[in-house]
Amino acid sequence: MYYEMKYRVPYADTDQMGVVYYANYLEYFERGRTEMFRDAGMPYSRMESEGIIMPVSEANCRYFNSARYDDLLTFRSYVSEYSRVRIKICTEVLRDDLLLASGYVVLACVNREFKVTRLPQWMTRFCDKCLAPEGETK
Repeated sequence: MYYEMKYRVPYADTDQMGVVYYANYLEYFERGRTEMFRDAGMPYSRMESEGIIMPVSEANCRYFNSARYDDLLTFRSYVSEYSRVRIKICTEVLRDDLLLASGYVVLACVNREFKVTRLPQWMTRFCDKCLAPEGETK
């Protein structure tokens, strides 16, 4: 399943050259995955109330084109893979059909004591629900 959300670029996201500052794309990845989790019925607040914290253990971003103030962007997020203790979530940032950036984050599953722990069964069901269809990932 792909989750898509729209986002209009505010002036605060741009740099002196009038383009979206490069580090904001990692925030865009976070917005996309947060809304994907929420849409799938598993908001971060539920994870945390169940004693699960999901810090980023790896991040990657490739830039292809620039976004500017007032552009209407689409964030497309999906789970590309998961293991017993990690989830890899990919996000693409598009303006219309033009790919601006793509990348991923790897989230580690830890408990309240920050010890790596196994993904609970209810989280693996979520991951299955949000997996990209076979052969449709980039």
